[in-house]
Amino acid sequence: MQEAPGLRHLAHLDVELAAPIELGDSPRGRRRIIPIIGGTVTGERLSGEILNLGADWQTVLSDGTAELDTRYAMRSHDGASIDIRNFGYRHGPKDVLDALGRGEAVDPSLYYMRTQPRFETGDARYAWLNRIVCIGTGARLANGVRVSFFEVL
Repeated sequence: MQEAPGLRHLAHLDVELAAPIELGDSPRGRRRIIPIIGGTVTGERLSGEILNLGADWQTVLSDGTAELDTRYAMRSHDGASIDIRNFGYRHGPKDVLDALGRGEAVDPSLYYMRTQPRFETGDARYAWLNRIVCIGTGARLANGVRVSFFEVL
């Protein structure tokens, strides 16, 4: 039997969001697009800025679970362009989700927000990002999201 893999911190992301564009109800749930308009990436091996380019194509399911489906881009501190695709879920007790929906500050330990980021770049200095597996933990803020990415070792 193999040991469970370890985790190594990759970066913290503070992602700035614009107001959601509500698409309405669909067969799978309430659909909305939340534009990603900027932010910062801070980490020992990966740092830079989130570009004003991308969005979260989100579906809120009937039980209140938010299915997160983001695609956005960053520029590293040394000029590399990196594509980030991040899929995950946010769910929790109804009163907690309602507070998040009103833009209130909520302790992230009161709800579940986990993601699976994937990276792609043609910059040789960051080619290692193309072949690692990561997980993310997140927190919804009034006008943004704070996410921490961890490389699975």
